Amino acid sequence: MGECMITKIVRDQDEILDLIIDDAQIVAIFQGKGEWGPRALGNRSILFDPTHPEAKQIVNHVKKREVYRPFAGSVMAEHAHEYFHMLQLKESPWMSFAIQAKDIAYEKVPTLVHADGTCRIQTVTEEQNKNYYNLIKGFYERTGVPMIFNTSFNLGGEALVETIEDAIDTCNRSEINHLYVPEDQDIHIPEHLLRFKKLEDVNVNSNAND
Repeated sequence: MGECMITKIVRDQDEILDLIIDDAQIVAIFQGKGEWGPRALGNRSILFDPTHPEAKQIVNHVKKREVYRPFAGSVMAEHAHEYFHMLQLKESPWMSFAIQAKDIAYEKVPTLVHADGTCRIQTVTEEQNKNYYNLIKGFYERTGVPMIFNTSFNLGGEALVETIEDAIDTCNRSEINHLYVPEDQDIHIPEHLLRFKKLEDVNVNSNAND
């Protein structure tokens, strides 16, 4: 088979939002220190438009993960109560709680609502993660939806990426073609790893965890 596109490093927030919103692209974000724990919280995440009607199917295909597993949303903390029954919870920054969705969540982001009517959300503030918060805020300003589809930056059966080399390698072996490294990140990007992806490499990887 022939070659497909090269993994592209994106440093500009507006450009990555164009890809997510206008081009319905799955993108990955890499910034700061790696996250320790069971959830990806915006430093090592795969992101997508939560309003896309086929978001779950598209991301499951790219990640090769089981269809029954729930997806998560990262929401601006000040808007969480509009979409979810927060009750006594003021925030959920570690994505630790399954929270009952309100009707507007079913209407606006149905792909994030699990079969039992809950969503495992992450509330985000500017103080907690400035770049990630600003990205979600930018999405909100353009779509009216204050959250983004967030899943861990890895492929089925693999560990969460840690280094920039891991991140590029994962993109090279998948259909994730854009890696967002915010412009304030002083990260050395090994450009020799940014090679054209061969379709057979992507297809072999895609079938490995079916």
